[in-house]
Amino acid sequence: MFFLKSALLFVVAALFEIGGAWLVWQGLREHRGWLWVGGGVIALGLYGVFAAFQPDANFARVLATYGGVFIVGSILWGVVADGFRPDRWDVIGALICLAGAAVIMYVPRGA
Repeated sequence: MFFLKSALLFVVAALFEIGGAWLVWQGLREHRGWLWVGGGVIALGLYGVFAAFQPDANFARVLATYGGVFIVGSILWGVVADGFRPDRWDVIGALICLAGAAVIMYVPRGA
């Protein structure tokens, strides 16, 4: 149950953080306006809320793990939202990061 809850929270947090950053980017760089920026700021705040619900109480471990999730999520967001086409090195790098994140968060530790 720990893994399932944790993985789901990482995915939801990634959607809010990446989506929020994308909205800010669209508002400022693509000149879509301050409503987009405001929506992005709200989404970025919600990222922090969902990250705080991780079942592991260690902030450093949660944030380090989230880094790997963020990398993979950012590439996937780019594919879906912006037509980005990752090359093999993008994919390999993202998978390495995700594997590292899994080690940080989910490898059993002694008491």
